[in-house]
Amino acid sequence: MSEYDPKYAIARTGDETLLYLELHPCEDCGSIDIPWEHGLTDDDGELVISYTGTCANCGAEREYLFGLPEQESVGPFPHFGGAEPSELIDAGQWLGVADQAAGSVPADEDLDEEAAVVLRVARAAVEEVIKFVPAGAEIVPDEAFWTSEGRQLRDAEPGRFRLERLLVVRDSYSHTGAN
Repeated sequence: MSEYDPKYAIARTGDETLLYLELHPCEDCGSIDIPWEHGLTDDDGELVISYTGTCANCGAEREYLFGLPEQESVGPFPHFGGAEPSELIDAGQWLGVADQAAGSVPADEDLDEEAAVVLRVARAAVEEVIKFVPAGAEIVPDEAFWTSEGRQLRDAEPGRFRLERLLVVRDSYSHTGAN
């Protein structure tokens, strides 16, 4: 994986891009309440996806530019990308998203549609972590953690990034209605 450049990191899908933006609240006030507008634009001769918006809380102007994927990846919600690992969200952040989603679903209850959707997000996030494991390897490599949040989660519980454990967690979301 090349060195992370958030200006031109590839945005594989709209779902992944919106999650990235949610994980990066307004630097001035911490709000994620930003009505984003997006489209293709030219940045110094390179065609990129532009997301711009004004923070609804403090009025700060925000803009992110993302590289285009070589091939469009489509699928039902949540669809974060194709077979390649994310360039926007690191392995630790993905596992944090899965933890937050799964943790918001009450245990020992029949799943309503909303809870099933949330567990599908958790499962998809774990699948994104798995994409960082190289073929034949048993653990997510160190270079898959480029954010302080991602490294912090890995350092606190490195065993959670073993492939065998990730597969068990992913499959547990399937058995709870998260297919």
